[in-house]
Amino acid sequence: QGQLVESGGGLVQAGGSLRLSCAASGLTFSSYSMGWFRQAPGKEREFVASITKNGGVSYSGATVKGRLTISRDNAKNTVYLQMNSLKPEDTAVYYCAAERGYYGGTWSERSVDYWGKGTLVTVST
Repeated sequence: QGQLVESGGGLVQAGGSLRLSCAASGLTFSSYSMGWFRQAPGKEREFVASITKNGGVSYSGATVKGRLTISRDNAKNTVYLQMNSLKPEDTAVYYCAAERGYYGGTWSERSVDYWGKGTLVTVST
């Protein structure tokens, strides 16, 4: 059974940076597309970024593109989310996701195979 464990969240001032990590175990990491979703207080969970097994990347849109960078290290079974120029509206619980059959573009959370438990990112003004 696959397991995803996120780390790297915390409290940061607006304009600061954080790097989230997600370590995978119990699955063939290189066979899975990986990504990040987030859930802000009082809102539904939303897609943030993904990286396919072949390295193709997708981002949720203009609000995160250019500030967030997703990457993966198959040797370490880990996916990263580098977040720069953070804004208070980036405050959310960030969840790591894995899906074998995802190939890029829109990613429905209903099709995700594995979820992490989440890591909280709080951006203060």
